[in-house]
Amino acid sequence: MARTPFELEGKTVFVAGHRGMVGAALVRRLAQEDIELQTVARSEVDLRDQAAVFKWFADKRPQAVFLAAAKVGGIVANNTLRAEFIYDNLIIAANVIHGLHGRRRAGTGESFWQYRRFVSGEPSQNVDWRRSARDDHLYVREQEWESAHTVWLWPDRSPSMAFASKEARDSKLERTLIVTFALAELLVVGGERVGIPGLINPTASRTVIDKIAQAMLHDDAARPSLPRSFVPSALAEIVVLSDFWSPIAEIRTMLSGLSASGAHGTLVQIVDPAEESFPYSGRVEFVEPEGGDVVVAGRAEGWAADYVTRVALHRDQIRAETNKLGWLFTTHNTSRSAAELLLFLHGGMTVNKGGARASVKARRSS
Repeated sequence: MARTPFELEGKTVFVAGHRGMVGAALVRRLAQEDIELQTVARSEVDLRDQAAVFKWFADKRPQAVFLAAAKVGGIVANNTLRAEFIYDNLIIAANVIHGLHGRRRAGTGESFWQYRRFVSGEPSQNVDWRRSARDDHLYVREQEWESAHTVWLWPDRSPSMAFASKEARDSKLERTLIVTFALAELLVVGGERVGIPGLINPTASRTVIDKIAQAMLHDDAARPSLPRSFVPSALAEIVVLSDFWSPIAEIRTMLSGLSASGAHGTLVQIVDPAEESFPYSGRVEFVEPEGGDVVVAGRAEGWAADYVTRVALHRDQIRAETNKLGWLFTTHNTSRSAAELLLFLHGGMTVNKGGARASVKARRSS
């Protein structure tokens, strides 16, 4: 279906990060358009400060945003402060997204928000007669829309996730945990509840990272490759991060159980570069990390083409199963930045939020 272009003409447009290379180029290009251009210096508003960002958006009310702001550094800083950079940049993105769309609006909820004028044609039971008796107009009492919902995160901590080749930035397990912790923090900051099946119940606590870490440290149960069956609510979101090298029949069974209530979800395949390209040659002994089985290849390079074909087939099978359910499937290579995956996941949840789920095409984050 063709996408309707978003018209900027006559709108108020905010460029975040206007002093950077990308932001400055955007400002120069947008200056040619019939728009009201807005910028703000970091000395005026720190985009990591949620309260300051929300206040600025409430005052300025831009209609469109170009997000080019980011915390950046040189080669040494990028290598040594990766977690800090990812965290700050995701906080910036989350604050700007929520600042633009806002969280206060009329809708289903228990908290009073505002009175508004009665509109002709509405059901008469909507009228708040006590408030209307004060003057000559009819009023409707509106509640504040409560958008918080539950997001279940499931990080695969099985033995196979410890693998890391020399091309990878992190092991699969390290990358999975980084993404899980960062996504949990972002979701809680955005007002959502986060839980991990079998570890912690859904919580909106600002100490969610500490809760998850403590639960993992004291968890001595077996660590399966796929989540055990549980029944999420129909409006819940589920994110499963795993290498998904399990047989397709097991993945199909998992999906059937998790989607039975109507919940929406995303499968993220975390893979090492070597698991995609099979860069081996000569005699190689492969040891299965969970079962201990050993396979010896006399000339490993001769297996590469067939291996790559089988990996592609396995992914096609997973994608076919998720497509049937309207779920998303994406892959993430640990040689890439974790921020790419986090932005993809957080963006997808923004689209699916509130129960009115739009159709989103899964794309590779690698």
